[in-house]
Amino acid sequence: MTDEAAHVFAEPFRLIHPADGPAAVLFNSPHSGRNYPDFFVQSSRLDGLSLRRSEDMEVDCLMEDVVAVGASLFTVDFPRAYCDVNREPYELDPKMFSTRLPPYANTRSLRVASGLGTIPRTVGDNQDIYPGPIPFEEAFNRIETLYKPYHRALTRALTTAHRRHGFALLVDCHSMPSAAIARSESFQCDVVIGDRYGTSTDPAIPDRIEAILGAMGYSVARNRPYAGGFITEHYGSPRSGIHAIQIEINRGLYMDERKIERLRDFDRLKQNLTRLAEELVAYAATFEWPDQLAAE
Repeated sequence: MTDEAAHVFAEPFRLIHPADGPAAVLFNSPHSGRNYPDFFVQSSRLDGLSLRRSEDMEVDCLMEDVVAVGASLFTVDFPRAYCDVNREPYELDPKMFSTRLPPYANTRSLRVASGLGTIPRTVGDNQDIYPGPIPFEEAFNRIETLYKPYHRALTRALTTAHRRHGFALLVDCHSMPSAAIARSESFQCDVVIGDRYGTSTDPAIPDRIEAILGAMGYSVARNRPYAGGFITEHYGSPRSGIHAIQIEINRGLYMDERKIERLRDFDRLKQNLTRLAEELVAYAATFEWPDQLAAE
């Protein structure tokens, strides 16, 4: 990464704890970064608004009050279009690079095929970001200076929470395009809960989240069409006492997706998500976590 990029992302991510220290419940928003440096926009074939199409629009703002009700919050500054931390470290599309990729790169995943690797080739509506190939060195620098420090910080946060409380719950927060949901009559919903088909968390936790959201009037689906990405799969280890779950929120509930502007219901949704966090914090404090498994 250039010196200019290092300066722009001087604080590439931010971890905020409640007043009494690291919480057992950590809300994470890895795709809501919206600091688009001039040098990145100028190197793209897209304008600034188009680059934002794959962004989890203001999800960090929706979740910002969870700290006040006892949860920790982890957010990023850099945009997903620049470096996507919800991928393997070297999930890369060889077609977008002017130099050969190292043998350890994963070039065959479905995410790579769709243009949405660790260094994305496209934004969410399948528009190419770059006018031509870029050097692999650029990808390597972004992974070394943004991706890896982010994951080291997230690992430390979950380890600290686990040591302090005996367990940790990671709630990975995302938003989904309303058009993608509308195209599938089977999956029309407000929220999708992903737990990697029951492998990333104790099943009582998604049950509880679904019940809370359902009581608020939201329609909820489970694992389809989003079961959880790399973060949910990588960090969710119920047998080790660390649980991970993904929440996808329909952007049509709170944003004008074309203009990337808040709708009138933004504040209502934010208040409801804060209530969800408050109930999860209380639930986590009383839940009978399987000590014999957490100690393994």
